Formats: sequence, structure tokens, C-alpha cells
Amino acid sequence: MKGLRDGVPICLGYFAVSFALGITARNIGMTAAQAGVMSLGMVASAGEFAAIVLISAGAGFIEMVTTCIIVNLRYFLMSCALSQKLSPDLPIIHRFFLAQCITDEIFALSVSVDGYLEPFYTYGITLISVAGWTAGTVLGVLSGNILPDWAVNSLSVCLYGMFLAIIIPPARKDRFIGGLVALSMAASGIFSVAPVLSSISSGFRVIILTLVIAGGAAFIHPIEDEDQKGE
Repeated sequence: MKGLRDGVPICLGYFAVSFALGITARNIGMTAAQAGVMSLGMVASAGEFAAIVLISAGAGFIEMVTTCIIVNLRYFLMSCALSQKLSPDLPIIHRFFLAQCITDEIFALSVSVDGYLEPFYTYGITLISVAGWTAGTVLGVLSGNILPDWAVNSLSVCLYGMFLAIIIPPARKDRFIGGLVALSMAASGIFSVAPVLSSISSGFRVIILTLVIAGGAAFIHPIEDEDQKGE
């Protein structure tokens, strides 16, 4: 019950974002059922947006899977961190279930509890949060089928606004991150118009740019953890 209560704000936020995602999914021809299953199986705004872009571009199965794995790779690190909050006596079945409950916000609440994490607390957060995420996506598709085209096109911009809201604050705080954002945009533009590079499919462009730019940034400018800063 505590997890359900703590998950209400996440649910409301997820609903708003996934509604815009549903509008975008409807614009590429996805049905409410298809979009709902996608959101139910992958609760990740960046991953789902990447998947929608690749579906609209006619990308292959391998490209879509590989891209979504790379875009969502941070969840692997979160899983490693969250495993340190679990009791050694916790049955392995709960570890499998908890692995499906990790998003940025759910992880933040789960990892912040005192002592060992009670898995049912995370299940409660996940239950209401994923319900809001999936419902928002489905209603976004249904609304897109009812609303006039001018309204649907206007609402489609919401998702891009969400991504701007994600990248602008850290870019303003850290010039290095701001430079990476600009570099990523420039590199993506070059890949779209350069004679040889433009022949690479959109899915593999995302994979290449993510690995090269993010990997290079991590090597050039690694982030120190709190213990190193204290020393």
C-alpha cells in the first residue's frame, strides 16, 4: 500500500508523457492495442520513442532490438545498484520480477529506502506507475483517432518538448554536456546528408552515434563518484 501511495505522482507524470507518445504512435499507424502492449512491455520514454521512429522508418527487427537495448542500457546499471539493496535471503524469483520494475523514477524511490528493500514496495510503485503509462499511451492513440488533424499535429510536439526538458537543464549546468548535445545534433545531421553515411539505416545511425559519442565522452570526461570527490 505504501508503494501504491508513493507511486501516484509517478503515475500522473507517466500518464502525461505517454499520452504524447500515444499520439505519435497513432501518427505512424499503430493501433491502441499495439501501442498499449508496447508500453506495457517497455516502460521507457526514450526507448519507446526510438522504437516508434524505427517502426515508421521500416527498420528491421535486429536494428530495433539493438537500438532499444543501447538506449535503455542505463537500466542494467540501475539493476546492479538495486541488487545491493536486496537481502541475501531474498528468493531469486523476486530478483527476476524486480528486474522488470526498473525505471528512473521507480529506481530512485526503491534505492532510497532504509535498510533492505521490501520487493512488494517496488511492486506497488510499479503497478500504479505502469498502469498510468499504459493507459496514457492507449488514450493518446484513441484521442488521435477522434481529434482533428490540426490538434493531433499540435499534440505530437509534446514529446519533443519532453526531450528538450530532459536535456536543457543538465546542458545549462555543465558545458561539457551542452557540447555533447550540440555534437550529437551536428553528427546526426551529417549522417543524414553525407553521401555514404546517409545510406546507413536510421536504426544503425542511432547505434553508431550513441556508442561513439557516449563512449568517447565517458572516456574523455569520466564522472567521479562521491567518495573520490571527498578525497
